[in-house]
Amino acid sequence: MFVCLSRPLGHLVCKLLSLELQEELSRTGRSREVLELGQVLDTGKRKRHIPYSVSETRLEEALENLCERILDYSVHAERKGSLRYAKGQSQTMAVLKGLVEKGVKVDLGIPLELWDEPSVEVTFLKKQCEMMLEESEDIVEDWYFHHQEQPLQHFLCEGHVLPATETACLQETWTGKENTDGQEKTEGKEDQDQEEVEEEEMTNTPGHPKHDPEDL
Repeated sequence: MFVCLSRPLGHLVCKLLSLELQEELSRTGRSREVLELGQVLDTGKRKRHIPYSVSETRLEEALENLCERILDYSVHAERKGSLRYAKGQSQTMAVLKGLVEKGVKVDLGIPLELWDEPSVEVTFLKKQCEMMLEESEDIVEDWYFHHQEQPLQHFLCEGHVLPATETACLQETWTGKENTDGQEKTEGKEDQDQEEVEEEEMTNTPGHPKHDPEDL
């Protein structure tokens, strides 16, 4: 049964949620810590010893503030599909900051100190992540305890959350060449071309045009 057929950007949210959770679990999976659970009772029962790597505690800690990490993503307008959302500064924003450092006036309609704040679009993805995680909690727990031989993205997104028509983005990976214009360039060449375009726009257009922060 699908849990988010009508949710906006459900395919993207599920992809990011899965990537973040899998990454966090990979980080803690090699821990050799052993947890002591329960209490010593008068009956003589002993505490249970459970490896942290397979414990419910590890999953709970991985899920805690999971969707907050979505706020680390930026909108990379020069990329296509789900690759539009990635961590780190977008190439366009890097160009604009470079122009500011050169003394060129750049007006985005917001103060310079807010340029690196999460965009409205990314904040929306974070809220959607929280909703999806709440609805899919039982599915995630089932995967963690019984199906970790499958990638979480396959088990959660393809198996339970998304219809078959919305799974294509799960296969998209960034190689450094994908662009919205359908052409492939190396990142260095793309940066150079983008900078030339942006600088020409900034210096030749009267009044220094404003840019939409959502497209950076």
